[in-house]
Amino acid sequence: MARLSKKRKEALSKFDATKEYSLTEAASILKEISFTKFDASVDVDVRLGVDPRKADQMVRGVVALPNGTGKEVKVLVLCTPDKEEEAKEAGADYVGLDDYISKIEKGWTDIDVIITMPAVMAKLGRLGRVLGPRGLMPNPKAGTVTPEVGKAVKEVKAGKIDFKVDKTGIIHAGIAKVSFSAEKIAENANELIQTLIKLKPTSAKGTYMKGITISSTMSPGIKIDKTTITGL
Repeated sequence: MARLSKKRKEALSKFDATKEYSLTEAASILKEISFTKFDASVDVDVRLGVDPRKADQMVRGVVALPNGTGKEVKVLVLCTPDKEEEAKEAGADYVGLDDYISKIEKGWTDIDVIITMPAVMAKLGRLGRVLGPRGLMPNPKAGTVTPEVGKAVKEVKAGKIDFKVDKTGIIHAGIAKVSFSAEKIAENANELIQTLIKLKPTSAKGTYMKGITISSTMSPGIKIDKTTITGL
């Protein structure tokens, strides 16, 4: 068994790892046990009672976090020339089409989100091997394939994130920064959870949300008491 570091021991001493807490309580504890020298990300992990191998139980969606993510998101818009000005005015970091497609084919992926239009999606097919493994491929369900590129850019910059259940049935999502107030962290976490509740597949049987944990970069995870969540 690996030895616990001094900071890890200190973090674990500040809460009961076997206990479950409300979102607000957990967010407050999280701020106390995060010892990184940088502004750590806050992550929520939700274990769902679904079988991701079944198409009708694939949980995927988007959520607009009320307080943003605290992260500077670099956005590339691949669009036709008539939409370039709209994308730039909305705050896109990179705007273009063929030149950027060529750069990506050569391995360039210094971006967080790619937004494109239905009319040019066919050109992106050959980028699947580069973008797919990195989770960068635009998708209509995530709102990143749309004729309203300007609106999409503004939403992403304001804190809209997409999520998808992994093969083990878990949703992983970065929802804030440790520098946020406990209230804002809890609000963002609750917004994600409420969105997941609405997305419950009708074919999912038994307990839908099996476990919820919140953590920050390098911190222990704190279990959330599901009875304190509205709608569960």
